[in-house]
Amino acid sequence: MSENDLADPLTTAIIGAIRDDDLPGNSSLSEDARKTIAQLPEGSALLVVVRGPNLGARFLLNAEKVSVGRKPKCDIFLDDVTVSRKHAIFVREDTGYVMRDAGSLNGTYVNRERVDSAQLKTGDIVQIGKYRMVYYSSRKDS
Repeated sequence: MSENDLADPLTTAIIGAIRDDDLPGNSSLSEDARKTIAQLPEGSALLVVVRGPNLGARFLLNAEKVSVGRKPKCDIFLDDVTVSRKHAIFVREDTGYVMRDAGSLNGTYVNRERVDSAQLKTGDIVQIGKYRMVYYSSRKDS
């Protein structure tokens, strides 16, 4: 390799951004997952873990309020130090579920944006600590 072939040590290398479809878990859904989503009861929703601990886990949202956190008494228990004991809550409204941060230390994100509250729609990426989950609403709420 000649001296001209070496990268200039005084410049910064430019690396392309990582796209969402480059991340694990964003490939097409399995037939089983499609059937599960198609059969969701009206007014319910499903969270599917696509990144982080418990990859592939599914959490059904089918109550008026669903709490999420590291506290074992939460409706959705996420056992990781990046998750606050009481991290977030999902609240069912006429238009579907709204996710609200419950004063968490690390914040709650929807589609990579930190939010205090967000109306969710099918395909939204919800991040709580290290857990990245895709939200799927029942057909009525889509």
